[in-house]
Amino acid sequence: MRFLDTNIFIRFLTNDIPKKAEACEKIFKKAVEKKQTLFTTDLVIAEIVWVLESIYELQKEEIQDKVEKILNTPNLICPHKDLILSALTIYSEKNIDYIDAYNTLMLREKGIEELYSYDKNYDGIDWLTRLEP
Repeated sequence: MRFLDTNIFIRFLTNDIPKKAEACEKIFKKAVEKKQTLFTTDLVIAEIVWVLESIYELQKEEIQDKVEKILNTPNLICPHKDLILSALTIYSEKNIDYIDAYNTLMLREKGIEELYSYDKNYDGIDWLTRLEP
């Protein structure tokens, strides 16, 4: 098993450095062909979203599509894949940052219905009550 860092995904998804993108594609092909198992983390996915949004200025829907495709790569393990996929949907459909969308789902999973925050984007989540201190 091998760990994939953010920059491997970014090179592959953006093809901004074609030679590196091609090398990264070979890694994913090995996984698809079951010749290699890959592992990444929730934080890597969060960083991918941030880089695609802030550096490459992609729209939320395009980011969601790209991240969903990589998460659905055979033999790529990501511990909270289902949570991430749900967070991507909220991120894309609501006026909320990806990290905040992820956090809302984590709160729901833990049965937490209230949070302290000055971030009004949480107000768009109907089952969550935002409180200001």
